[in-house]
Amino acid sequence: MGASAVGRHVVMSVHPQFAEAIMDGRKKVEFRKRRLADDVTVVWVYATAPVRRVIGYFEVGTIHTAKPIDLWRKFADVGCIDRAAFDRYYADSHTGAGIGIRKAVRLRSPAHIADLLPSGVPPQSYAYVGTPTLRKRTVN
Repeated sequence: MGASAVGRHVVMSVHPQFAEAIMDGRKKVEFRKRRLADDVTVVWVYATAPVRRVIGYFEVGTIHTAKPIDLWRKFADVGCIDRAAFDRYYADSHTGAGIGIRKAVRLRSPAHIADLLPSGVPPQSYAYVGTPTLRKRTVN
């Protein structure tokens, strides 16, 4: 399955240090407060300030929904986040999602958010997008 796989695509805002960890394969799970829809197969990674660019995408693996403490116990070693930051992120949440990262692909040249979202405004968390043609810009 690649970026053109059947299923919906989302663009997700990710802090630069986590975006880089996804792209270089260290981060195997992306923690979120809300679960993605089951038909989402590709997540385009928008690295937030100071990068402010779409830097690549990843294929969605298994999505786990659980209490934050259970997500931590299961994925602490592959989430690339320290416990204090994890606890702050989930401070007011009773459940969360661990989105499995199956395969990450970096764009050869980072893209503007307007290449995925006509508004040109990055999503607070994530937004659904049509199947983009950005995959032509990937590093192989």
